[in-house]
Amino acid sequence: MTASADIAKGTQNPILPARLEKIRRSRTLIRWWLYFVCALILAMVVVGGATRLTESGLSITEWKPIHGVIPPLSEAQWEEELEKYRQIPEYQLINKGMSLDEFKFIFWWEWGHRLLGRFIGVAFFVPMVAFWAAGRIEPWLKPKLLIGLALGGLQGFVGWWMVASGLVDRVDVSQYRLATHLTLALIIFAYLFWIARRLTPLTEPLPAEQEKLTGLSVLLLALVFVQIFLGGLVAGLNAGLTFNTWPLMDGQFVPSGLLVMTPAWLNFFENVLTVQFQHRMTAYVLVVIALLLMMATFKVSRRKELRRAGAHVGAFVLLQAIFGILTLVWHVPLSVALVHQGFAVVVLAASVDHLAVLKGAYPIRG
Repeated sequence: MTASADIAKGTQNPILPARLEKIRRSRTLIRWWLYFVCALILAMVVVGGATRLTESGLSITEWKPIHGVIPPLSEAQWEEELEKYRQIPEYQLINKGMSLDEFKFIFWWEWGHRLLGRFIGVAFFVPMVAFWAAGRIEPWLKPKLLIGLALGGLQGFVGWWMVASGLVDRVDVSQYRLATHLTLALIIFAYLFWIARRLTPLTEPLPAEQEKLTGLSVLLLALVFVQIFLGGLVAGLNAGLTFNTWPLMDGQFVPSGLLVMTPAWLNFFENVLTVQFQHRMTAYVLVVIALLLMMATFKVSRRKELRRAGAHVGAFVLLQAIFGILTLVWHVPLSVALVHQGFAVVVLAASVDHLAVLKGAYPIRG
């Protein structure tokens, strides 16, 4: 039985056909709007990665959420921005003597990153208000969308909190804050993608599927988030620029020196060797779990959409591992590194998709 035929089951009051059709049309519009916002977040992650890899993230030293949308328009304004940049440690210790043209290059990356963030906010808020005013948002969905809006606002604050960490006593941003900023972006992506995917008409999930696959599917999704956070630490410490061999690190599969810092827990966040090692090991675990989930899905289910989701999980995680290896052994070329970072979002989408198909579509409520 398909969800389109069964989706209104369990309601106490029957839904009139005209009302049911309006809900379905509204769900289609909302779903594609949320997919569009998710695509923008994917672009934001890639642009953010480029901003990090080009060392551009500290080029704008002030947070101007509204006024900051206007870039420098005259030579005097450009000189003013460069003078502000000259006051921070990154310029004084690393980029001293940088020309105005060199400064413009890093400025445009950071400005573009911030502008895209603002655009995402508008692309979420304005359609939400329009759908709300038109009566197209179901009552149970309204608080979910408001949570998405609040998370977006929080992400803007976290972005500045990250930048601020590199303006006084450091020559770059804190790896803790960078990893938090990246992880929160992908939490927002996963949250919106989850809602959109479950607004899609889906065939009714079977209890046997849910019982046998849900635990493994949830485990995979949790591990993907762990790996995203660890990837943020790698980026924050530039750990990908060290130990550029595979499968061995420093000539060993398990290198010595993993716990040289005291207290020991500090190594997992600040020791470049340990941070890269744990990112590698988590990748291996992810590949194994993804392949197990793919095989289990094919064994348990005959549903095409669930089998497709299982195949995507296995293939995408394996492909992402290959991108990671190439990024490492080729010493982090910008193009390959951005593919690796952007494809992490694709892996996350596949993981959310598998669990969403397993869970089924949101029921229509009378």
